[in-house]
Parts: sequence; C-alpha cells; structure tokens
Amino acid sequence: MAGQGEEDVPRDAKIVKSLLKSMGVEDYEPRVVHQFLEIWYRYVVDVLTDAQVYSEHATKSTIDCDDLKLAIQSKVNFSFPQPPPREVLLELATSRNKIPLPKLIAGLGVPLPPEQDTLLSPNYQLVIPKKSASIEPEETEEDDEDVTNPAPQTSQQQQQSELLRQTPQRVSFPLSRRPN
Repeated sequence: MAGQGEEDVPRDAKIVKSLLKSMGVEDYEPRVVHQFLEIWYRYVVDVLTDAQVYSEHATKSTIDCDDLKLAIQSKVNFSFPQPPPREVLLELATSRNKIPLPKLIAGLGVPLPPEQDTLLSPNYQLVIPKKSASIEPEETEEDDEDVTNPAPQTSQQQQQSELLRQTPQRVSFPLSRRPN
C-alpha cells in the first residue's frame, strides 16, 4: 500500500510502513499503520509516566536515563515473566526423576505403558435418569374401603425411596476392545 501521498505521511507512519515492508508485509489495510502508531504512543506514554513516578520518588526534578531504564525494565517484567532460576528447575527435575516410570508391556513394536496409564482408550459414561412417577393415581373411596391399612411407611423409608427414584443410574464402559 505504498505510494499514496508519501510526502504527507508523518515520520512515525513512514517508520511503521518501513518496518512492515522489512518484515515482508506488502499488502495491508491503511488502518494497520494507525493501530501500530496508537500502540506505540500508548507504550511510550506508559513508560514516561512510570519514569516520572520513579523520578518523583527519588526526589529528582527531571527524568534521567536511570528512571527510563527502570520503567522499561518494570514493563518488561510485568509483560513477560521471567522463568524460574536454573537451580530451582534442576531441583524440581531431580525430585521428579526419582519417581520410576511404570513398567512397559513387552511385545512387538513400540513398547507402551500399561493401558490404565494411557489416554488412548476412550471411556464413556452415560447417565440414565430413572423414570419417576410424575402422575400418581388418585385414591377413591372404593379403594379405601377394600384396603385394610397395611403397615404405613415411615418418613425415613419414604425419603430413601424418593432418593432412589431421583438418583440417575451411571453406566461406564471402555471402548478399547470390540467383541468378535
């Protein structure tokens, strides 16, 4: 998108365009340059604001190079966290490597760990809800006369039967082997 009014373009926009061209980007929207400039200006303002705060904290009247370095370093540390020190990683590796690997299954081809230690065999769980009697039969006077009051259920038995009716049944099975 080069060539359209290069004389009227600000110096910063020319720099962004040359950066895009040096990275091999030939075709882009004109708004991309404005977006890069906005990000660039926002970053510079943030760094200068932080440098000013550091300068005021040090009771200096002006911002110097050390304030700018500290502001840039704090931005880098905030944006890109540093990896842990080498000693910490070595200590973690030695403690992890003390745990032996599981025994391998002997056979032809590439040796694999036991099947329960792999993620290769899919396992599915189905939830089968139990049907609940949503419509209870109505009692009539004739039914009441014929029944000779059997032992009434206690409230605990009623709660257990209700809980069993509401609890879904879970069925799980591996699909690693198919029957012949």
